[in-house]
Amino acid sequence: MPSATIPVYLSSVDEQRFGIRTARTTQVTLETLPVIIEFCHENDIHFLVSRCSTSDLAVAQEMERLGFLLMDTLVYYTRDLNNIPAELIPPSHQSGHIQVRTVFPEETEAVKRVAQRAFRDYLGHYHADARLDPVKCDETYADWALQSCRSKEVADEVLVALQDGGIKGFLTLQLRDPDLGEGILFGVDPETQGQGIGRLLMMHAIQWFLSRGIKQMQISTQIINLASQMVWAGLGFRLSHSFYTFHKWFDETRR
Repeated sequence: MPSATIPVYLSSVDEQRFGIRTARTTQVTLETLPVIIEFCHENDIHFLVSRCSTSDLAVAQEMERLGFLLMDTLVYYTRDLNNIPAELIPPSHQSGHIQVRTVFPEETEAVKRVAQRAFRDYLGHYHADARLDPVKCDETYADWALQSCRSKEVADEVLVALQDGGIKGFLTLQLRDPDLGEGILFGVDPETQGQGIGRLLMMHAIQWFLSRGIKQMQISTQIINLASQMVWAGLGFRLSHSFYTFHKWFDETRR
């Protein structure tokens, strides 16, 4: 496989956070797996985060044979944005107790604090790995939220939900291609969950993508996060595909 198409890359963000030489890949198949492992050996990788389709049991079983450990299952929900019913279009002028708008530059730290509360001990693939510091795992999502507010390379838009003058939730958005938009990082302050904040954020995300001619929206979460999935299903999103996340520690086995 030509080097230009090797489906794995160094992760400087993870390396800086955990102090471990790290690589990531989302394209594991039986064909690419040997190339990925060779890349890790050649680049002295200690820690690999990898994903494969849940429909590809052959590669999942081969990864287990090689010492990869399953950390989570990521489910994707997708919605066609054509013919959105009127009840899912948020009002142009909000007068209720919850308001949604684009984040202001001076609010980035507030978004980070919401992420810290929302993702504390979150059962994602980082927290599932007993070898990773749980405090640093918490920081992963908080830093991700912060950088989403600061850089268009991380997120094209950050929507925030305000209640009583304070930020209680956020949703980061990316334009994946001319027809597809994605909700990336989605968090609601635990103290205000169950009040419709997540649903309202999603409605505004749909409208934001529609205003840019996007025809389809997708969003993902851990398979055990039933609360978010119920919100998305109520808005017409349907389960479309899923991935297993595996971790591989190369100081444990050298295969």
